[in-house]
Amino acid sequence: MTTEGIKLGLPSKGRLQEKCFDWFAGRGVVLKRTGGDREYSAEVEGAEGVSLVLLSAGEIPRELAAGRLHLGVTGSDLVREKLPRWQTQVAEVARLGFGRADLVIAVPKAWVDVDTLDDLDAACAAFRAVHGHRLRIATKYHRLVREFLKAQGVADYALVDSQGATEGTVRNLTAEAIADITTTGATLEANHLKILADGLIHSSEAVLFRSLKAPGEAAALEAFLRRLGVSE
Repeated sequence: MTTEGIKLGLPSKGRLQEKCFDWFAGRGVVLKRTGGDREYSAEVEGAEGVSLVLLSAGEIPRELAAGRLHLGVTGSDLVREKLPRWQTQVAEVARLGFGRADLVIAVPKAWVDVDTLDDLDAACAAFRAVHGHRLRIATKYHRLVREFLKAQGVADYALVDSQGATEGTVRNLTAEAIADITTTGATLEANHLKILADGLIHSSEAVLFRSLKAPGEAAALEAFLRRLGVSE
């Protein structure tokens, strides 16, 4: 990346983008889309030398890690999931106070004797003994879930990928349990699932991250962060 000023990456659409725009506007930096809803062009007013890049929230961790963005806003869950040893690639600058959601382990309500991770571990062993294969946990968050369950001593499970409605995988018989993001728990409730008492993996929210890989622009970056009131 050449030194063409500071590149700021934000989510390209949705409620998260709106909240980001409001957060920057509250600090005197006005962000505007310059095209229609299907165009990802934008401009920055109130901060000289800063350009705005609109990407999906899931792409922003990768671009920060590659040094193609100096700053980016995305969920703390996505950075931890997509970047191994994330602290060596990006740094948290500010937690923004919105986009909150919890990544949790949930099982069928009908499992009346499974309420904790210890119970889940026992259920995994029993399931394999009866069925001859591992209990399946559907998730989009393989790294976070695997590291969490390993740390908690849960074994004999298999993670299965879910890129759609994860809460429906148990009802559709493609998994026995799930690990997914929830805000109110209403969708879990509607699908007859319950969160394990100690099944919170990560409490996520929108965070302004700084790349540790992007070259140059140190003075300009520090000046911009001071402008935002979040100087390191």
